[in-house]
Amino acid sequence: MIEINHVSKWYGDFQVLNDCTTHVDKGEVVVVCGPSGSGKSTLIKTVNGLEGFQSGDIKVDNVSVGDKKTNLSKLRSRVGMVFQHFELFPHLSIIENLTIGQIKVLKRPGEEARTRGLKLLERVGLSAHQDKFPGQLSGGQQQRVAIARALSMDPIAMLFDEPTSALDPEMINEVLDVMVELAKEGMTMMVVTHEMGFAKKVAHRVVFMDRGAIIEDCTKEEFFGSPRSERAQQFLSKILAH
Repeated sequence: MIEINHVSKWYGDFQVLNDCTTHVDKGEVVVVCGPSGSGKSTLIKTVNGLEGFQSGDIKVDNVSVGDKKTNLSKLRSRVGMVFQHFELFPHLSIIENLTIGQIKVLKRPGEEARTRGLKLLERVGLSAHQDKFPGQLSGGQQQRVAIARALSMDPIAMLFDEPTSALDPEMINEVLDVMVELAKEGMTMMVVTHEMGFAKKVAHRVVFMDRGAIIEDCTKEEFFGSPRSERAQQFLSKILAH
């Protein structure tokens, strides 16, 4: 579903991605982890063209992201993206946040879009909040709305960029629970996260990055059981000690 081949990216003289190659198969959950500044978020944003790259190739469902002829808006409508800071429209109600993309991008009739939106709000446990505005919800609730909004576009894959890092500790599980359910249903997912419990529970593979390069790309059993690189061993010993 997602192919990343020899992708490199620079900001001026600083190389932020260094010859990165990995893939996500249909129905697979791949967790991308690593220390801060390792290039994780940049990598995931290149997948739907939110970040450009200077060399290499990325294909999503056989569509080349870097090809100038590719309609990136159309591609993004097929690949759901959930950000660290929710990115909901503050001036629109919750249900309006869920219908606007369906109506404007998918050209779905208003009533059909609303029905789909309400169904997804129910799925993430927020039906009662459909007429509220984002500012009236907790961070965890807003992030669940953001997931529902991404799903309302019927994506072929979902990208998550540290979806719980801006949340209070007690709100993290309510978001992870929704993501676990998605994974169980077979959604193709690429997830940048520090939540190693989530990775252990649902990931098929773990990609470990450091200094813009992919150091490990293996099954979760291999990664947590016997990571090959010393850098991954150090990372795990620190993160799992807490």
